[in-house]
Amino acid sequence: MDDRYGTDVLARGWRDAGRKKAAEVAASVDLVVEVAGDGFCGAVTRLDGMHVELEDRLGRCRLFPLGGGFLVDGEPVVLVAPAAAPKGRTRTASGSFAAPDQRARTARASRILVEGKHDAELVEKVWGADLRAEGVVVEFLEGVDLLEQTLDAEPPTAERRYGVLVDHLVPHSKESRIAEKIARGRHGAHVRIVGHPFVDVWQCVTPRALGIAAWPQVPRDVEWKVGVCRALGWPAEEQADLARAWQHILSRVTTFRDLEPALLGRVEELIDFVTVP
Repeated sequence: MDDRYGTDVLARGWRDAGRKKAAEVAASVDLVVEVAGDGFCGAVTRLDGMHVELEDRLGRCRLFPLGGGFLVDGEPVVLVAPAAAPKGRTRTASGSFAAPDQRARTARASRILVEGKHDAELVEKVWGADLRAEGVVVEFLEGVDLLEQTLDAEPPTAERRYGVLVDHLVPHSKESRIAEKIARGRHGAHVRIVGHPFVDVWQCVTPRALGIAAWPQVPRDVEWKVGVCRALGWPAEEQADLARAWQHILSRVTTFRDLEPALLGRVEELIDFVTVP
């Protein structure tokens, strides 16, 4: 004998046996919906939390909880929130499209060398995601004077290239003389030395990012960072004050737009140089 109640009276869903299951429909804007209970009919205008707003042909609006109790084209439906739209491709702080797989690659033999800790932190802040994706490590020299010694200790090759970022690389400066000597020497073929014209990497951050009109002019007989801090009204009595000043400057950098073009192009050039197959 056919038992329409089933053999287990405690089984879930026994009340719905034989009934047609209502389809789930996303409550998208402009969908026309009828409320089964009172016949109110209107188009979806917005979602408000777990409620949907319907507007009828007379302009009257009412809120109803999402779920069952609605009809679309005369058929019972369950209204649900629309699925979230897929996110577009995201960009890194440098403006590059972020790779879907953000795991760092095994480090390359090639390196990017910068003069100091602040330079390394700024490059990491803006280009860190790109460098990890490419497997490029940034190291700091503690001064361009140590560059030749560093290259002698681990000579560059076609498989181990060095890109070097130098502060204040302008004609007739000490930095330019060192760069020219290395370019002409035995390491020159596998080393690319570029730089920006500023006294210090601090100036590579745009005044706009810091909310100032311009970087202060510092007399030659005053240590530059100390002079900058004093001119801006920041403490400058000890090294810890300068460190805090740099952390404040660095915190105002969020994307490549906060940096001077004179630095942007040079770093991109070095990344291209050390990632050549």
